[in-house]
Amino acid sequence: MIVLPLAVIVWAAVAVAASKSSAGVAVHEATRLDRSGHFFLAVAAILLAVLAGGWLADRLAQPRVIGEICAGLAMGPTLLGRFAPDAKDWLFPADNLPMLDGLAQIGLVFFMFGVGRELNGMTLRGVGPQVLMVSQASLLIPFAAGTAAAVPLVEDFAGPAGHPMAFVLFVGCALSVTALPVLARILTDLRLTRTHQGQLSLFASAFGDGVVWLVLTAILAVVHGSSPMGVLWNGLFAAALTLVFLGPLRRGLAHWARSRQAAGEGAEGAEGDATLMLLLAGGIAATATLTSVVGVHQLIGALLAGLAWPAGNARMTRVADRLSSMSKTVLLPFFFFGFGLTIDLGSLRFDRSSVLAMATLLFLAVVTKVCGPALSAVLTGMRPRPALTLGVLLNARGLTELVILQIGYQAGVIDQRLLSILTLVALVTTILTRPLLRLIGPDGVEPAPAPHRPEPDEVSAKGAPERSTPSR
Repeated sequence: MIVLPLAVIVWAAVAVAASKSSAGVAVHEATRLDRSGHFFLAVAAILLAVLAGGWLADRLAQPRVIGEICAGLAMGPTLLGRFAPDAKDWLFPADNLPMLDGLAQIGLVFFMFGVGRELNGMTLRGVGPQVLMVSQASLLIPFAAGTAAAVPLVEDFAGPAGHPMAFVLFVGCALSVTALPVLARILTDLRLTRTHQGQLSLFASAFGDGVVWLVLTAILAVVHGSSPMGVLWNGLFAAALTLVFLGPLRRGLAHWARSRQAAGEGAEGAEGDATLMLLLAGGIAATATLTSVVGVHQLIGALLAGLAWPAGNARMTRVADRLSSMSKTVLLPFFFFGFGLTIDLGSLRFDRSSVLAMATLLFLAVVTKVCGPALSAVLTGMRPRPALTLGVLLNARGLTELVILQIGYQAGVIDQRLLSILTLVALVTTILTRPLLRLIGPDGVEPAPAPHRPEPDEVSAKGAPERSTPSR
């Protein structure tokens, strides 16, 4: 029942192929991959390469995202295209690139939703003045250094958009950003999440990245020809939309989640989770579309959706965790691949201007990002070694800067050479994080401050009734 039918099928196929004089050509045509075959082959190759890169980064005591980024660069013209261009063109034909880019865009949007959820779960515990000082220093000092360094680079490294002010502000954004997801992963791996430096770095990173995204949105509006009044209206709309998401929408979603849980609907099984995940994915896409229509980058919409998603409901958290995990594990590697196709590190000409620009930007990126927040922390009462730990943590740029660089390059703000230089800056500053933390040592961390609990005397002073103890 198995062998005989298979034998008949093989005999029929061979007989038909042998009856034609062009049997070799027919077999060749039959074994060629069509467009769908090439697409799935590319998907398999990208995912396997990213898996290998993450595994290697783990062995080298680096965040997995570093290995995944390097794997994406290796799949492009930097490595594979240089040594085996025919293999690269066969694996990734041009007509399949739009489909892969679509997967990358979906992964980026869902990734930003996860970043918003991380920001949503943060709470301040008695470090308000210190986190304000450190956050401003972490943002403004590298931003100022980047804009100053970009002034002499305009003529050599500006993109085809030809907008000097946008170029200068963009370089400031690139130097001031901190990769919040990469930082969170490093803190988890090193068990620093519950330390004072870990929590403070997360707060400062969240504040800085939020401001950077708003500045980047304004830069893109200017590059695309929007008038100053149009940029102002876009900013006002973004502010109003943020208030709606953080206010009524967030409270409404939380009330809806509590009501479903109270009605016994929160314990639904896989079918209910699947429905909720579809609604969540559609809502994220709709929010990204809304912000894109009004001139604000679509990733801002996904970030707002993450900020508005309820954090205290078990089922809502479970569904959002699944979506975020799937996007980071399966979809985000396609962004690394697309970024790797955009940039060719091997073609970077290390002439005098390129070397000087790279050395200057790397020096400023490290010094301002480490020393600025560290000095602010010392001035607000932190010891020097823990303050240096805080600065080193904030120096990790990683994936967030790559996303920003890709947006700036596609908008024509920077050229190919500066894209390569800033990519190297992002990789080097992120790779330096763990070695510098080991160099500082265990004395560079402090336990997180416990939430304030009123003493009995404070309670009685506020009017609490006091009970007199009977005398013996």
